[in-house]
Amino acid sequence: MYGSGAHMGLAPPGAPGSWQRDGKNYQFWNKTNNHGGFSINNVRPGTYSLYGWVPGLLGDYKFHKDVVITPGSHTELGFLVFEPPRNGPTVWEIGVPDRSAAEFFVPEPEPTYINKLYRQYGLWERYSKLFPVTDVNFTIGVHDYSKDWYFAQVTRKSGAIKFQATNWRINFDLQEVDSSGNYTFRMALAAAFDSKVEIMFNYPYDRQPVYITERVGTDNGIARHGIHGLHWIYAVNVPPNVLRKGPNWFILRQAHAMGPFNGVMYDYLRLEGPPKKAR
Repeated sequence: MYGSGAHMGLAPPGAPGSWQRDGKNYQFWNKTNNHGGFSINNVRPGTYSLYGWVPGLLGDYKFHKDVVITPGSHTELGFLVFEPPRNGPTVWEIGVPDRSAAEFFVPEPEPTYINKLYRQYGLWERYSKLFPVTDVNFTIGVHDYSKDWYFAQVTRKSGAIKFQATNWRINFDLQEVDSSGNYTFRMALAAAFDSKVEIMFNYPYDRQPVYITERVGTDNGIARHGIHGLHWIYAVNVPPNVLRKGPNWFILRQAHAMGPFNGVMYDYLRLEGPPKKAR
C-alpha cells in the first residue's frame, strides 16, 4: 500500500524518532502525495537522516543511510519501504496511531472557567469530577473510546494538596488462548509529564506490575491544554500463561501522583496475538 499523507523530513542524524527532541538545528519536512511520493526543496547543505511517520500506522521510519546535501544537488532515493512494528494479528485496539489523543473523550471545561482568554482551562481537574471514585473501566466491543476513554490519565485530587494514582482497566474476552508464543501489548503515548505507567495483566491492584515504564515526560501537554507532546512507544511481552479463556483485564496504573499535571495521554493501544508461523 502507498504511504499517502506520511510526514517525511530531513533532520540531524540520530536514532529513529530522535528528530522530535532536537530544537537547535534545521529540519526540513513535507508530506507525501496519494502515491507516497514527496520532495523536500531548499535544504541547507549538510548531512541528515531521513525520518518519517505515517498517520494511522504505528512506528517511526528512518532511511538506512545518511543523506548528504551539497549546493545545487538533486538526490533521488528511489522506493522507500516502511514496515510498522508488529509481531502478530490484532486481538484488539484502542485509538488511532496518529501521535495525538484527539480521538478520545475531551470534556467541556468547567463553566466558571470559560472566557475569551483561556480555552479548555482546567481539564485535568475535570477528571476528578467525572470519575470521583472509580477510574476508567473500558470494555472492548462495548465501550466507545471517543466517549468512554478520557483523553489523559491524570491524578485524582483527594484534598486541597493531595493527589492519588489512577488505575485504568481494559476488559476483553478471549475465545481461546494461543499458547504457541507470547502475545504483545503495544502502548503508544501521545504525551507525558513526570509520569510512570505500571502495567498489570489479570492482577488486582496490589500485585507487582509486569512492566513499569521509566519516569517519562517533560512536555507539559496536560498543563498547556495540548493534545500531544513527545511520542513514546512501548512493546510488552505477554506470556500466554497469564491470559485465560473468557474474561481478561489489563490495568494501566499512572503511579506518580505528586500534583495535578502528572499523567499521560495515550495515542494508541493494541494487543497482538503470537506470531503466525509461515506455512
